[in-house]
Amino acid sequence: MNRSHYVLALTFFFNTLAGATVYAQTRTVALQCEHLEAPIGVDEQHPRLSWQMEDRSKGATQTAYQVLVGTDSAQLAKNPTTWNSGKVASSASNITYNGKALQPSTKYYWLVRTWNRAGAKLPDSRISNFETGLMGINNWTGSWISDPAGINTLPAPYFRKAFTAGKKIKSARAYIAVGGLYELYINGQKIGNHRLDPMYTRFDRRTLYVSYDVTNQLQQGKNAIGVLLGNGWYNMQSIAVWNFDRAPWRNRPTFCMDLKITYDDGTTAIVATNDSWKTHYSPITFNSIYTGEHYDSRLELPGWNTPNFDDKDWKEVDLRAAPSKQIVSQVMQPIRNVDEIAAKSINKFNDTTYVVDLGRNISGVTKVKLNGKSGTVVHIKHGERLYANGHVDMSNIDVYYRPKDKSDPFGTDIVTLNGKGTVEFMAKFNYKGFQYVEITSSKPLELKKEDVVGYFMHSDVSATGKISSSNPLIDKLWWATNNSYLSNLFGYPTDCPQREKNGWTGDGHFAVETGLFNFDGITIYEKWLADHRDEQQPNGVLPDIIPTGGWGYGTANGTDWTSTIAIIPWNLYMFYGDSKALSDNYNNIRAYVNYVNGISVGGLTTFGRGDWVPVKSSSSLEYTSSIYFYVDATILAKAAKLFGKQADYTFYSALAEKIKKAINDKYFNKATGIYGNGVQTELSMALQWGIVPEQYKTQVAQNLAKRVAADGMHIDVGVLGAKAVLNALSNNGEAETAYKLAAQDTYPSWGWWIVNGATTLYENWNIKAERDISLNHMMFGEIGGWFFKGLGGILPDESHPGFKNVLLKPNFVSGLEFFNASHDGPYGKIVSSWARKGQDVIYNVTIPANSSATITFPNAGKSKVYQGDVLIKNSANYQIAAGSYQFRITD
Repeated sequence: MNRSHYVLALTFFFNTLAGATVYAQTRTVALQCEHLEAPIGVDEQHPRLSWQMEDRSKGATQTAYQVLVGTDSAQLAKNPTTWNSGKVASSASNITYNGKALQPSTKYYWLVRTWNRAGAKLPDSRISNFETGLMGINNWTGSWISDPAGINTLPAPYFRKAFTAGKKIKSARAYIAVGGLYELYINGQKIGNHRLDPMYTRFDRRTLYVSYDVTNQLQQGKNAIGVLLGNGWYNMQSIAVWNFDRAPWRNRPTFCMDLKITYDDGTTAIVATNDSWKTHYSPITFNSIYTGEHYDSRLELPGWNTPNFDDKDWKEVDLRAAPSKQIVSQVMQPIRNVDEIAAKSINKFNDTTYVVDLGRNISGVTKVKLNGKSGTVVHIKHGERLYANGHVDMSNIDVYYRPKDKSDPFGTDIVTLNGKGTVEFMAKFNYKGFQYVEITSSKPLELKKEDVVGYFMHSDVSATGKISSSNPLIDKLWWATNNSYLSNLFGYPTDCPQREKNGWTGDGHFAVETGLFNFDGITIYEKWLADHRDEQQPNGVLPDIIPTGGWGYGTANGTDWTSTIAIIPWNLYMFYGDSKALSDNYNNIRAYVNYVNGISVGGLTTFGRGDWVPVKSSSSLEYTSSIYFYVDATILAKAAKLFGKQADYTFYSALAEKIKKAINDKYFNKATGIYGNGVQTELSMALQWGIVPEQYKTQVAQNLAKRVAADGMHIDVGVLGAKAVLNALSNNGEAETAYKLAAQDTYPSWGWWIVNGATTLYENWNIKAERDISLNHMMFGEIGGWFFKGLGGILPDESHPGFKNVLLKPNFVSGLEFFNASHDGPYGKIVSSWARKGQDVIYNVTIPANSSATITFPNAGKSKVYQGDVLIKNSANYQIAAGSYQFRITD
């Protein structure tokens, strides 16, 4: 045996040994409650519990599980006092707690036992925990308080309460519910690293509270609580076309807080908001989440949130009514300063004017270090682009702002210096969308590049998807798409982080697959769906921005936009295998479909906005809106079947077929295989959403490919077509054309933005358009999900949702030498990776334990597929169990 053969043999031996070790060390991991790790503040009486099986051996599967829940971690394995599910013969790994009634403000410990495919019990998982919140408005002790000022008062208020903890503290929890925004301090220390809490809701129907473990911040003896309140969307003082300032809930910010202390001797105490608290104006002289924040450092009150501060000059607080009767725990990924971005360059115009470039477009804030004479006023203006003279150009993002005067400039923070040294400023209650920062001062000051830092702020969802390829343009497009997605995730999906910050429904569902392939966003979407339920009218109508202060209940908020109520719950079910969102919103979907049905004639509807911002060709509004009507009715029928609602299943299945027939009768020419006028949007939507009869799919897809070729191998779509066109092609035998569209780098295309310097996605194909020219929009963002589907071929299986069975349909397009895609699903990491090797394609697949996959190879029946040296049957479907595999495909 020569050395190379010896090394190979040895490697194989150790790999085999390693595989055996892995199998022996199979374990249960990734325990989550309500899709979060060890959450505090769970209000659900029956929370969802989930886990994963870590086992790299082929065919690894869970045959049974047992869940133990109790309040004593030391006794949990032997005596689970709260719930013992017993051994359940099932491969399920996302279940619902079904034990004793959960008690408020209680910490529960839990673990999972699983049995592998051989029936052997695996070692217990590590003990995890979750903690309940107050679980109902009647369990609050505190009163709602505010300061005596009115809604038009500008300074943000401070609040404080000093108290004494007379005994040694064992644990402490703070619960704070707010109309507006807040920062919480205990003994001078800011609690948590969340930004812009609580999340934006329809405040008069549902108000969120946040829970904290503050044990380490309290001390025996003197303590002090400090709270700073901001306006947020609760008290919008800036005026825009969206009527934020006329929201029915608008009021001076208010809050309610319970601080629950447990002492070592087992006794408890509650420090709660009441009329004994004190209040004073803060140095934040104005704050608007829409425009900016103003701060006068001369008004600082050092130590205001510490125990020994003298508050004799502070005012008494006012008692207030709660904003709503639903005070609900915010159990979701919070907004944070996720990435710190150093300034790339600074351009000094003179000693009072500087422009900083971060090098990329983000949502968030800047932290600026300023040193100047007392009374110096510094304007910090944020924008996405520059004029030719190098100054910040805001003409693309301030178009909907309607200020009364010049006191509240758009996208601008204003800082007044105190002359006592460096003032470090970062907005607390605002965020912007920007790449450039123009800093101007009333008096000279020195500013270095290092004095300005950007913070990319967004809901801090973990990444679950990754791609890489041989084409740098594809990789940059994926990165830019994710930047735009995150820039528009602030407790709800928005359209843009600078101009509007609105929860446009269409943008939300156009991008949902991109979001779910790349990020673990279920908690954000479930919260947004609750916003939908709050906003839905009794007749079923939804506004097209959610949440809203009232704007959006017009005549165009139709199916192409507000189908979020059906499409997003369905996608959560597909990606997570979790039907709770479908169940929670079932009646809302039905009310919405019933409304559309009531205003539609013969199955067709014109309720909608249409193919927004197309390149040049328009599509029939009736056609596009009716397709989404069909989508909604179909999802509703499927949900009815899932939940055993037979009468609904029968009715809405028939309705869906009626809509489909009406669309095909009016808009489909069977002789030519053309829908409507044969433009890209019309052809692709019929294919994407299942309108095309099976026997015509190939012909319609070929017509779409021909149309793309006739359009110079460029897109000619708006938002509805951008959602559909790539999928329609790659799902129907035209992947080569789909890839050429996706990889195009001349106008109009996604790549055209990238080659012109984009680090995010734009609102208009035409960079120099006169309107609709935000440079950070998500409405054309489906391409980020298509990379996983159309090239990597990773798809959820409707029959086995949540990637219990993975559908793998890769496309080995000729324009790429390699393509790698991975997605962390509910069972673990899925890998679909291919590369060319001479005339062959090497395809590597990893399927996590407790799941399986069905592979559909391209050119089924034509190419030869080998697994190792074994020729396998290249049929339409090749089934594999969990494990890692390598295939060789040759013509």
